[in-house]
Amino acid sequence: MTPGIRKPTLRVPVIGPFVVWCRHNWLVAPAVLYAILVTQVPFILTIWYSLQRWYLLRPDLSGFNGLNNYLDIFQTSRFTNAILTSLVMTSSAVILSLVLGLIYAELVNVRFPGRAVVRTMLITPFLVMPVVTALAWKNEMFSPTQGLLDWLISPLGGRPVDWLASFPLQSVIVVIVWRWSPFMMLILLAGMQAIGEDVREAARVDGAGAWAEFRYIVLPALKPYMQLCILLGSVFIVNEFDSIYVLTFGGPGTATTNFAFLIYQNTFAAYDIGHSAAMAVIVVGITIVLVMFLLRLLGRLMEDNLQ
Repeated sequence: MTPGIRKPTLRVPVIGPFVVWCRHNWLVAPAVLYAILVTQVPFILTIWYSLQRWYLLRPDLSGFNGLNNYLDIFQTSRFTNAILTSLVMTSSAVILSLVLGLIYAELVNVRFPGRAVVRTMLITPFLVMPVVTALAWKNEMFSPTQGLLDWLISPLGGRPVDWLASFPLQSVIVVIVWRWSPFMMLILLAGMQAIGEDVREAARVDGAGAWAEFRYIVLPALKPYMQLCILLGSVFIVNEFDSIYVLTFGGPGTATTNFAFLIYQNTFAAYDIGHSAAMAVIVVGITIVLVMFLLRLLGRLMEDNLQ
């Protein structure tokens, strides 16, 4: 070997961190790759579409539009109204569903004759298709001519009320809460059944009443389950579409037009893909902020109740 000349070394190409992670976690790597393929890739495409000027009826006008789509939608009153409607609808439905689901879970967590039947009846609303649920409530409950609500208030001297016209947002929230409370109940019931019976028995021996047992034993144990309920409930309810489409079609006016319905109108009525994609990206960001706010609110409420 000639002095002063180094022997060339074989350099191994640098393997990306994700490939290294997949090699060390090869059992879960296929599930992660599948989740990335079906969730993150479409979201990246949505971001790209949100930067385009894309009208299905005028393909000649298509082209890169930058952030103008985002600037345009924030200047329209329909989008700002949809933001407020979605926040009110989602936060109200999630909180009410969580409270009602907690009551349901505490009810069926106690042994009594016919508990299996009651549990099945409480779970049934979540198993019914959303469109069928909305149609049933529209025709059997909210109808001003043959609805059950007006039939109940008529003996008390009340006049027939067109609930979907007079209280559209409240009516939609009631339907959403009725459908999602069983979902909350299932998660919270799993948390309650994870609490050891010996812990509750020890509290009763020490003289704790039913409220003290629920406040100092059940609620602290249910905190992670409540957070999961808020997280999943917010993600699904903010995209509520079926109930609005069947009950009110976003009206009267824009009273019940949330993000999902506004995107539907902008896509299938205006054929504006660029602005619709920008709205979808903003919905994701607002959903993340809303979930973080609700989780912090729950944490503070739990801390105040435990003090």
